[in-house]
Amino acid sequence: MLSRRQMLLAGSALSLAGIAFRASRAEAASFAVTRREEEWRAILTPGQFDVLRNHGTEYPGSSPLLKELRDGVFACAGCGQDLFSSETKYDSGTGWPSFWAPLKGAVITSQDNSLGMARIEVLCARCGGHLGHVFKDGPQPTGLRYCMNGIAMTFRPTAS
Repeated sequence: MLSRRQMLLAGSALSLAGIAFRASRAEAASFAVTRREEEWRAILTPGQFDVLRNHGTEYPGSSPLLKELRDGVFACAGCGQDLFSSETKYDSGTGWPSFWAPLKGAVITSQDNSLGMARIEVLCARCGGHLGHVFKDGPQPTGLRYCMNGIAMTFRPTAS
């Protein structure tokens, strides 16, 4: 029988292995924008690097993009790829910017089994940056909730 400490250590090791596997899988894929780690670190803030390159997450409610209500486009903070239109943004009540659909061809998805959960990870199709996860509890017309890390994106308002 395993002690509580052994269980916690084993769980931590599995989580770290899952993160390392996902990071290596994303890096191994072929993306239009690729950079060495030191180049990513030079162009991203530490928080952006943690989320986009290390599959981290921001604290709920911490992103200014959560309250962004203007018309415009949300883009990848790593490569500038347009990802989501403000037309598909909605308040999911989760504390992260949420959308019911990405722009066509803007994102790819991957199975994420880290942290003992089965989730669908959302990556930028251009640079492979981790954006968040997609869930099947969103509004119509898709029924999907793209739960994104605001720190992984920038916002460009529509010119009026």
